[in-house]
Amino acid sequence: MNPATLLVVDDSATKRYLLVSWLTRAGFTVQQAETGGEALRMLPGSDVDLVVLDVKLPDMSGFDVCEQIKTDPAFGALPVIHVSAHAVDVVDRTQGLNRGADAYLVEPIEPDELIATCQSVLRYYSARQRAESLAARMVQLAEATLAINSSSTLPELLRAAAAGAYDIFGGPVVVLADTVDGESLAAVGSPPVVRPWTLAEGSVAVGSLVRTDDPDDWDVTDWPEGETVAVAAARLRTDRPPVYVAVPSSSQNPGFPVLRQLSQALAAAVEAQRSYDEEHRIAVTLQRSLLQSRLPDVPGLDRAVLYEPASAQTEVGGDFYELTMLGGKLLVAIGDVAGHSLHAATVMAEVRHAVRAYAVEGHPPGTVLDLVNRFMRAVLPTDSATLCLLTLDPATGAVRLASAGHLPPLLHTAEGATFLAPRGPLLGINAPRPDDLEFTLPRGGTLVLYTDGLVERRDADIDVGLAALAGCAAEVEPDLDVFCRRLLVQLAGTGPQADDIAVVALRRF
Repeated sequence: MNPATLLVVDDSATKRYLLVSWLTRAGFTVQQAETGGEALRMLPGSDVDLVVLDVKLPDMSGFDVCEQIKTDPAFGALPVIHVSAHAVDVVDRTQGLNRGADAYLVEPIEPDELIATCQSVLRYYSARQRAESLAARMVQLAEATLAINSSSTLPELLRAAAAGAYDIFGGPVVVLADTVDGESLAAVGSPPVVRPWTLAEGSVAVGSLVRTDDPDDWDVTDWPEGETVAVAAARLRTDRPPVYVAVPSSSQNPGFPVLRQLSQALAAAVEAQRSYDEEHRIAVTLQRSLLQSRLPDVPGLDRAVLYEPASAQTEVGGDFYELTMLGGKLLVAIGDVAGHSLHAATVMAEVRHAVRAYAVEGHPPGTVLDLVNRFMRAVLPTDSATLCLLTLDPATGAVRLASAGHLPPLLHTAEGATFLAPRGPLLGINAPRPDDLEFTLPRGGTLVLYTDGLVERRDADIDVGLAALAGCAAEVEPDLDVFCRRLLVQLAGTGPQADDIAVVALRRF
């Protein structure tokens, strides 16, 4: 029994009755029309799979009807079989085939011949539709894979995979994968929403498989009534959990080729993202281990530091800070070694230790910078760094400050926020250094030191970032940690940041 729906078009009630009877007994669902115009009006919105069309019709020829069907973008793939008892010579048959017919039968027609011809044409068109559907889905798969691999975070990756699966298969979609911390995240719906959800799952071997699950096992979304769920699972390593793509079973091509490939592309992208997240976590852990872990307690002084690593880098950076009490004075340093690499972090650690070592000897900030610069030029001749160094007497507020190419500190007092103007060549360059800048930090005054990640943007001049910092620092919260965090949010935003950010805030009370 063939479930295809056929449309028989013939103005002869007797012949139409015979054709409909033969085709109905063969298992087809059959609709009828008497004229070409009626047939063309019936096609929009119908589920007709094939048209059996008489050549001689009262309103227009079957050739014209066939040509209109074949040139209509909505029905161009609809097969047509011509049937005629009058137009039977070679010229007629040739014209019918040239104008789009897929077969031409001359009466008298045997029932078996008609049925076999219909089945043959339907088989061909069914195979053609499957091939076209698969080709179109492969193009969509390529686009989805590109979107998946262009994602920078796991939730974004899952949303891209779910959106791609919805475009390819339609209907409900669930994409499931684990984070590097072992949390299961599912992307569901259109547009996709990522939410925590855990699948009650047994073991999945390395490789890929497609299975059919009960909808109740995937109750994170609603499935059509009576539908089963086709689930593709892919796993690249035994020590990694699998990823899953679940879609309605009725949406699948034979053999599940697109669903299987989508799950494999997803598994590869998730594995790369997990590796990236692990490397980034290791890098951040290493970077933080090289920074000061505890701030000294300083009577009469509030202090806060903030360090935010670049989200776009898996390698460690060169931003650093230092707060140390030496001889009753607070030594404060903030600097930035050029580059993002393990080497940059190593240089950062060496510069930080050198600063502390020379400061312990009792040298003023400018002299410390000269000595550190000499050290770098001798030991690290290919590297450079910026550094701002100061000493602060908590009792009097006296500050002595020197800069090696670093951004100007911001001083906030009752009169407002202003930038100080220390000068000096960056470390790694043999150039004369000016005298130290000396001033007094008044009671209630706040001094802010920072690295360029806070104010520098690729699409704007640095003066724009400095002006934005001055505007944000026009008011300073009683809690300096809150103040530093607000500076980060307002100036760097909440999205991915391209550079490390370090901020040191000091307030005398």
